[in-house]
Amino acid sequence: MSLHIDGKEDPIAPTHNPHHTRRWSILGVLALAQLMVVLDATIVSIALPAAQHALHFSDNDRQWVVTAYTLAFGSLLLLGGRVGDLVGRKRALIAGLIGFAVASAIGGGATSFGVLIAARGLQGAFGALLAPAALSLLTTSFTEEDERGKAFGIYGAVSGGGAAVGLLLGGLLTEYVSWRWCLYVNLLLVLPTVLGAAALLHNQVEEHRPTHDLAGAITGTTGLLALVYGFSSAETHGWGSAITLGFLAAGLLLLAAFVAVERRVAHPLLPLRVVLDRMRGGSLLVLLFIGSGLFSVFLFLTYYLERTLGFSAVKTGLAFLPMVAATAITSWLSSTYLQRRLGEKPLAVAGMAIATVGMALLTRLGVQSSYATDVLPPLAIFAAGLGFAFPALTNGATDRIEHEDAGVGSAMVNVTQQIGASLGIALLTTIFTSAVNVYLADKPRAVAASAAVHGYTAAFWWSATLFLVGTLIAATVLRRRPATRSAELTTPEYETT
Repeated sequence: MSLHIDGKEDPIAPTHNPHHTRRWSILGVLALAQLMVVLDATIVSIALPAAQHALHFSDNDRQWVVTAYTLAFGSLLLLGGRVGDLVGRKRALIAGLIGFAVASAIGGGATSFGVLIAARGLQGAFGALLAPAALSLLTTSFTEEDERGKAFGIYGAVSGGGAAVGLLLGGLLTEYVSWRWCLYVNLLLVLPTVLGAAALLHNQVEEHRPTHDLAGAITGTTGLLALVYGFSSAETHGWGSAITLGFLAAGLLLLAAFVAVERRVAHPLLPLRVVLDRMRGGSLLVLLFIGSGLFSVFLFLTYYLERTLGFSAVKTGLAFLPMVAATAITSWLSSTYLQRRLGEKPLAVAGMAIATVGMALLTRLGVQSSYATDVLPPLAIFAAGLGFAFPALTNGATDRIEHEDAGVGSAMVNVTQQIGASLGIALLTTIFTSAVNVYLADKPRAVAASAAVHGYTAAFWWSATLFLVGTLIAATVLRRRPATRSAELTTPEYETT
């Protein structure tokens, strides 16, 4: 395969690769870009209670601060990778970085809820442009196997550590500066990243560039939007209302149209062969359920810690760090030792079952609960289960995938989590609000704190149910295969063909 590099043809090889001599500096630039995307997933969660107080939006509306980002990011990720193939990955990366910075500035300066939501959606859209470009540039910059493994290890460490940094930084900025700086901070990261990308990178464009699957992009994105809005409108209009049922039906019809389009176009955003394989499709489906339940932990537990237990923003960020640590430890054990001996299916089933137990234990929280005895143990159990399951499911999602499908297959690992988060948050927020309203129906407003906890535990019960369904899918759909094949390297997330 050859590439056009700034108009000239150049094969990808260490001796001809224009990025080879500067590859470690390029890694630093790409790691900064990835850090910005990862930070945004957790830093805003800690700032959300302060933002809600400042902009006066309702409990039911607060979901959109997270959902606007995850939905735009997840639904446009595959399209973002294709844009990078068409215009060149350097251009796509720089455009994504600048757009992400502008959207962050708009969000930080938002004076109304609508402006904040629009900015979050723009952040997700530009994130979907820069993330696949960054990983594709990393892939083409490191062509020697040993160095490539080290580079991806560093890149992965930044992704994992960025979540913990986001929790701490979000707490510090919210408490000591302003929640708005949880968005403004991206401007400080973008400037050196753009300057480094402009100086170090060459624009690389595939010689045989795929055409846009515009029909697939439109039907897929609008279908997901309609489905998410249908779930979220149930709280306001009721599950049996024409608006709720209409949007849910429209979402399903548009997604069915997306499948029909993908079966017929020459260059589909999502080749159906990627997801119709039993192991790959089953793993992706379980990851969808993980995304649906996981983000509820950050959303509802943040509000529980700050509003019910009275934690500061900094203390809330610190309270989540054991979850990050437990996931990191069990992920390392799973990917380094256990997969080679047991295979993916046992780890996926066991991990999902453990996570289900941890989530179910969170339903025991009360107004007077203690973090050390009532929050930390189930949170650690839940995180440990995720750490066992996630590497196995990631491997399963890219099982035996063809080279030309490797990019879209690995991108689907992240797409399913983001889309799952969008759907899950919409559904669980509706359940939370409905549970609170039912609790308060025949009680005085003085029990508002108890009503909120009742809503949180209702959401946690439904999250536990989602993880239980994911456990059953892993047990019945995934294939058991010889453990010797389980040591294969996982294709990185976001990689594009």
